[in-house]
Amino acid sequence: MTSKDRSYLRSIAQTVEPIGQIGKGGISENMLFGISDALDKREIVKLTVLKNSDDEAAGIIDELAKRLNAEPVCSIGRKIILYRKSKKDGVKHLL
Repeated sequence: MTSKDRSYLRSIAQTVEPIGQIGKGGISENMLFGISDALDKREIVKLTVLKNSDDEAAGIIDELAKRLNAEPVCSIGRKIILYRKSKKDGVKHLL
């Protein structure tokens, strides 16, 4: 992914509402399933890392990207943005 692609995806993500929160419990299998489903439908997701989380957003984004086979777009403050090209029919591709 190029820096121009990341910049474009960050601009799209500004209008996207966070779909989930990562808290003290960390990342569960149900959460991974939900995020993966959202990535298939939207291609881009935004998540919030709560203050009571044991990990920082920068560490969580790498783990999520690896486990979901997604591209980490950015982590700013407590927000995480992930991208994965959808293989579903009828989805408008962002890149």
